[in-house]
Amino acid sequence: MATKADIERFDIHVYNDDGFTKASADVIKEVPLEIFLNGQKVITLACNGNHTEDLAVGFLRSEGFIRDAADLQQLEVSDERSIVSVYTKGETRLPWNEKNAGKTIASSGARSWIRDDISHSPKSLLENRICISPKIVFTLVEKLIDSSHFHKRTGGTHSSALAHGESIIIVREDIGRHNTIDMLGGYALLNEIDCSDKIIVRTGRVSLEIVNKVWNLGIPLIVSLSVPTSSAIYASMESGITLIGSVRGGKMNVYCHEWRVVI
Repeated sequence: MATKADIERFDIHVYNDDGFTKASADVIKEVPLEIFLNGQKVITLACNGNHTEDLAVGFLRSEGFIRDAADLQQLEVSDERSIVSVYTKGETRLPWNEKNAGKTIASSGARSWIRDDISHSPKSLLENRICISPKIVFTLVEKLIDSSHFHKRTGGTHSSALAHGESIIIVREDIGRHNTIDMLGGYALLNEIDCSDKIIVRTGRVSLEIVNKVWNLGIPLIVSLSVPTSSAIYASMESGITLIGSVRGGKMNVYCHEWRVVI
């Protein structure tokens, strides 16, 4: 649930045909989160300051610094929830891109430039034979909307869920749509969840980077209320991900690998 620390209230003036009236509005909080790896600052992410452990671990996983829970030695979160320090067993796996390390990224910014030597284009085909029915698609979307507590109060967040069958495992909300996927990835890693038979359900647009992050988790199915970009569709085709979008009003678009949708 949204907490007082995650939302701020502002006095505002609302205009309608009768003129201005005084009111108050709940606004999602924006927090700069600094992520350190083995004592070295990697990046500052704009987020809402919620579930920072999931976000930090998921981001490092997405960028290739860590691969599974066995890589982690220690995880430290500051009392102010603005710094997460991650320590791994052994040295960082790959060399740094020094010119970009430690930069600040806005909530809407793409982040796949931290490492020069990591390819973010899907290469291996996800062939998991899990299937989904239209009824379950609509059920999962409805459950995601019902669980998006920040969005209900502020209208200022994106939501993503990790699902299995018709059940939602966990929901994460944030001001950054990329952050929500990293949060799910971090949660899955910290709880040692096998993602190969799971589903990503989300509210926002599906971009190339979103597809790459989902592919990195080994998840073969994306469901979104919104639409994908053309690059996201091509990447989904290449990687074996079933991409479903525009889920609303009893309708949906299946952009590729429709064999996983069983009527």
